[in-house]
Amino acid sequence: MAPTALITGITGQDGAYLAQMLLGKGYNVYGVVRRSSHFGIADHRLRWLKIEKDVKFLDANLTDLSSLIRCVETAKPDEVYNLAAQSFVASSWQQPILTGNVTGVGAANVMEAVRIAQPTAHFYQASSSEMFGLIQEAHQNERTPFYPRSPYGAAKLYAHWMTVNYRESFGMHASSGILFNHESPLRGIEFVTRKVTDAVARIKLGKLNELRLGNIDAKRDWGHARDYVEAMWLMLQQEKPDDYVVATGRTVSVRDMVEIAFGHVGLKPADYLVIDPELFRPAEVDILLGDPTKAKQALGWQPKTTLEEMICEMVDADIVRHS
Repeated sequence: MAPTALITGITGQDGAYLAQMLLGKGYNVYGVVRRSSHFGIADHRLRWLKIEKDVKFLDANLTDLSSLIRCVETAKPDEVYNLAAQSFVASSWQQPILTGNVTGVGAANVMEAVRIAQPTAHFYQASSSEMFGLIQEAHQNERTPFYPRSPYGAAKLYAHWMTVNYRESFGMHASSGILFNHESPLRGIEFVTRKVTDAVARIKLGKLNELRLGNIDAKRDWGHARDYVEAMWLMLQQEKPDDYVVATGRTVSVRDMVEIAFGHVGLKPADYLVIDPELFRPAEVDILLGDPTKAKQALGWQPKTTLEEMICEMVDADIVRHS
């Protein structure tokens, strides 16, 4: 029989690419969706990948354990991927309680639903490099101490340690992927990479005159979401659950990323870039640089897409959207 996967956050960037990959492997794919007043556009990423008709949708909310239990009972999944969260770091300062309830406690609710209704399922938690925050080591790996610098990072850290706790307390096959920044044409417009590529596309088409950014000297380890969802799947194929850093091992500043995007369309950033002090974060994470050695050795995983290739792909997709 074909395996079955249940994905929370399936309408997000990672959920869409993961669903596409699993469908390609012959899985039955269920997606948890949060009912909202604009449900008609909720599956736009799945439609971009032309898979919206291949996924079975289930209504639930991460803050409602009973709805999650019903989802697990309905899907009877072999694998559960918890990708849902309030995932925009900047918003977490404006909505710290919501972020804690959804991103942190919500993950515990999903695990509890799995423990009650399908305890043999393999579980994946989407942990984040934002948990490292004020970095304690130059290269961050699975043993690097955490120091989150945002309500989002703190909420992700709670979810991460609860995953470890459920693994050790109940013997669940529960793994965490500590994923560093990963982007794609499906990234939300509020994230800096997509904000840049969308603006560059509109500037190139004569529809925008400037790009406003905050701290362009922050450095991030950026990879492609399409590559990173493969690592998620590989974690759940292992005999024993564990935690893995997923990263490229290369860090690049926002400034350099902007140069790549403008250069792709033959423009110079200095002609359009405006630094806006209002866009600086209350507490900045200056640099993140992942060490994916364990994922490469234990999972056989390798990132396939370079930052340059990814940014160019994103700019081209945004030009198509605005043309």
